Amino acid sequence: MKKAILLGTTGVAVALAMLAFGFVAGNPQTAKADTALLAQAVSGDTKIDRAEVEGIIRDYLLKNPEVLLEVQDALEAKQKEEQRIASLGVIENAKDQIFNSAFDGVVGNPNGKVTIVEFYDYNCGFCKRAIEDMRALTKADPDLRFVLKEFPILGPDSQKASVVSMAFHLMYPEKYGEFHNALLGGQGRATEATAIKVALSLGADEAKLREKMKDPSIAEAISKTLDLANKLAITGTPSYVVGNEVVFGALGKEVLAKKIEAAKAAL
Repeated sequence: MKKAILLGTTGVAVALAMLAFGFVAGNPQTAKADTALLAQAVSGDTKIDRAEVEGIIRDYLLKNPEVLLEVQDALEAKQKEEQRIASLGVIENAKDQIFNSAFDGVVGNPNGKVTIVEFYDYNCGFCKRAIEDMRALTKADPDLRFVLKEFPILGPDSQKASVVSMAFHLMYPEKYGEFHNALLGGQGRATEATAIKVALSLGADEAKLREKMKDPSIAEAISKTLDLANKLAITGTPSYVVGNEVVFGALGKEVLAKKIEAAKAAL
């Protein structure tokens, strides 16, 4: 997606500062005069002629439009770094909720030294494709603990399917991997009905399962996950937490494997 650049008050201020402090290309004499004028305007030494200033800025940006992309890139890099630092604090303060929630399923080695946590939705197409990444990673690394965190953000069907999933996990934790693979890997939309069908195929008692689905702690756990995701700036699925890093999107097993190795090295 192409970046959308909006040159409003902030953009003018940025361009003004850039021009005033020497970021002017082109004719040296014109640049010198323009920057002198703008430096005075910025410092308050002279009254700003708005039309003249805007004309200089417009002329410069038309000749050097790449400057806006550079500013946008710098802003995005700054924001990502600020979010990374903020996420470190969230991960440190919410370790148990992220890595050891009783409501989350675990595949791979439950006692593995390195844990990767996936935030997923049963109706997320990218999550359906990413299930192969999970299988490949846990097969290749016998010391990997893979935590599956319900993050139902794609509507009521997803929410109801997650309630069934969490109830099933609490009742039959040893069968949860099979349940997860069957429901996420299945065709069509995941709903309460399709989730219950998968659960029954794995031997669940329907009456007991439906009773467990009423457990208020399940809804509370989902609410806490939504709040946690918000603090981690997670807005889509799949997203991952590996060590002290949040990884956004279905980036593939190679990228995740590198993140896992980095987490191991940090132990």
